[in-house]
Amino acid sequence: MLRQWYEIEGTVWSFSDNVDTDQILPGYAMVMPTESMKDYAMAGSACMDFAQKVRGGDIIVGGWNFGCGSSREQAPIALKGAGVGLILAKSFGRIFKRNCINIGLPAMIIDTLSVVKHGSSVRANLLDAVVYVGAGSERVKCKRLSESDLQTLAHGGLINKLREQLGNNKGNF
Repeated sequence: MLRQWYEIEGTVWSFSDNVDTDQILPGYAMVMPTESMKDYAMAGSACMDFAQKVRGGDIIVGGWNFGCGSSREQAPIALKGAGVGLILAKSFGRIFKRNCINIGLPAMIIDTLSVVKHGSSVRANLLDAVVYVGAGSERVKCKRLSESDLQTLAHGGLINKLREQLGNNKGNF
């Protein structure tokens, strides 16, 4: 559930280390229209029914190197289209994280995964870089996003941010 652009609430979906973009969006799904890619989110992973079960605002928690592999922008697009509201991981593939922020999907580094377990109810505040687990009794700090990244997310992605900065909200550059 999205309250403000910086507040995200949902259920945790846990994944292991080294989840690559082929697991996030398999190559065969690359030929699908953009609006259909969401139906193939995580289809190459151990959780092949993810796209059918994920709910708006749900949170992916990955281990080390989440989103490694190719630089395909379609992988985070599929996750966002499926309803993922936030991705937390110990570390990210650099290009994957940049693609997430650019399309308006928050991706934050979290050091402690022990209390953020699969199926947990989580509320995150991007501005404070804090994740609250359950009723809020467990609190986990994340690495704060840069001001530029927060501004990009506040605008819903890089294209929207640039349009506003250029004073052109009509969609034409």
